[in-house]
Amino acid sequence: MTLVTARDYAWIRSSRMFGDAMTGGYGLALVYGTTPTDVLRLMEAEPKGTGEGLDALVEEHLKHRAATDYWDDSFTAGAFTVPGTDGEWTLVFDFNGGVGMSRFMPSLSQNGRAVSHSTNGGAPIDLFDWFEDGELRTGFEWPTNRYGSTPDELVPMMREIGFALTEDEDDTGPGTDTKAAVLALTERLTGVRLTEELLKNAEYHLGHVPEAPAAEWTKVVIDVTGADGERFYKEVTREEVEAATALARAQAEEPIVILGPSSPTP
Repeated sequence: MTLVTARDYAWIRSSRMFGDAMTGGYGLALVYGTTPTDVLRLMEAEPKGTGEGLDALVEEHLKHRAATDYWDDSFTAGAFTVPGTDGEWTLVFDFNGGVGMSRFMPSLSQNGRAVSHSTNGGAPIDLFDWFEDGELRTGFEWPTNRYGSTPDELVPMMREIGFALTEDEDDTGPGTDTKAAVLALTERLTGVRLTEELLKNAEYHLGHVPEAPAAEWTKVVIDVTGADGERFYKEVTREEVEAATALARAQAEEPIVILGPSSPTP
């Protein structure tokens, strides 16, 4: 296990490449014991060949975005092999803010371990997930609000890295670079040192990952609290929504009757 700390990833704050990735949104996962080709297959990606360097991934990403609706959740992923703890790992990188990666983490971790981190851009949501054998062990957006089957297992390691967790776990403390600490935590769990050069110079296996299938829904929940503190809460079933929609459609299709001056009052 490497003894990397958040200080080893201070470079991300002066890196234009990583800064652009955080601004626009990115997802990065490390998968143990699975080849890049098999990782993309597990993600149901349409193969798009290989490309030299990060520029090839960016070009394919922009080409895909230009051909699709920007509300489309499909995305381009690039994957390549890197050495790490106990052998070879696959690094997967994309510019979709990690939105699509999370649904694949259980299957990607079936060979033992998969670790991911992401930023969705804009008003950012920064996520970290550690999976073992298909199970989420520890995940968090805020380091003090962890979840998973073993949410506290990494706490000693997190303190060593530089997550300045207070004793009551209410805050990360002042001056903590949480993103740099997350990258260091990922290296502790994988043995893979992430560098700008690694991302820029790799030969990427490219693939277009489709949107997630639309989930079936059974009800809609309306939960609104007004400025006066009064709450309105109502659950509407799918059957009620479909019945109301059918009624509105039928009423819209009814002929419009225009009454003249001599027409009887309805």
